[in-house]
Amino acid sequence: MQKTSSRLLALLSLLQARPEWSGDDLAERLEVTVRTVRRDIDRLRALGYPVATDKGPGGGYRLRPGSQMPPLLFDDEQVIALAVALQSTAHPAIAEDADRALATIRNVLPPRLRQRIDALHVTTVRPPGPGAPPAQDLDLLTTVSTAIQRREVLRLDYAPHQEAAPQPRRVEPHHLVAWRTHWYLLAWDLDRDDWRTFRTDRMTPRTPTGPRFTARQLPGGDVSTFVTSRFRGSDGTEAAWPCQGEAILDLPASEVAPHTAGGIVEPLGPTRCRVITGSWSWTTLAASLGRFDANLHVIGPPALRQACATLARRYAAATTTEPRRLDAPNR
Repeated sequence: MQKTSSRLLALLSLLQARPEWSGDDLAERLEVTVRTVRRDIDRLRALGYPVATDKGPGGGYRLRPGSQMPPLLFDDEQVIALAVALQSTAHPAIAEDADRALATIRNVLPPRLRQRIDALHVTTVRPPGPGAPPAQDLDLLTTVSTAIQRREVLRLDYAPHQEAAPQPRRVEPHHLVAWRTHWYLLAWDLDRDDWRTFRTDRMTPRTPTGPRFTARQLPGGDVSTFVTSRFRGSDGTEAAWPCQGEAILDLPASEVAPHTAGGIVEPLGPTRCRVITGSWSWTTLAASLGRFDANLHVIGPPALRQACATLARRYAAATTTEPRRLDAPNR
């Protein structure tokens, strides 16, 4: 038989792994009697773990939420997963708290696990962009998350861009999404009768919240696909860019890759590379490929070649046509 301390840890691990256990199942897993299980349950309660007992033929034991957070028990792989997840936290709203949590976990680990965590050090790199991302108020995120959980209409003041004056909106909140350097609320806009994304740092929730609502079905059913698609100018059901093309550039892949976020850059030698990327329109895609100071060969599709030809005519005309005076009459 295991020592009492080891058996208590094993019992706690079982209670954390499943919503409910019968006394017989716990006794079988721990290789003890049901009476010993009952005594060990009492010991866990004395240590502050809120173990509830459901009496009757179908009853059992379950670990319920308590007023205070007791010590938790994790196996080796769970500890590693937690450490990697905390290291991967890039958003400034919780980065400092994540660092403190990781330090707390690391300080109590045995050397063998500490070495594994140090060996799996992760650095999260934010996408390049102007300025630093704004810190987000955790109270606001909590307010929004609570409205999502309770399915209550959220009333808010929202500024679509930095210079705009906030306008009142009424939405059915569905998901809180972290996209690159910002948090967004995905919601059904009751005034515009459509799905919308709202940057949380530009919104101010009002209290009290509105009435409860029945959750709508998100087009496509997948939050990640829907949000990615919307940001890429599609209808929300496909995460891929609506316009995708392939070209060869006379530049090293290392010089092209930093400027093709979300695209594929394949080296074809020291001075050439293949680029597969996309955009919300063929003209925009052609312009993004043409911004590189290098020879360009379009592989396809034909729509991309046509867009490049259209831009070529426009650029050629821009260098040969005399600009019309702004005060000249239209003819």
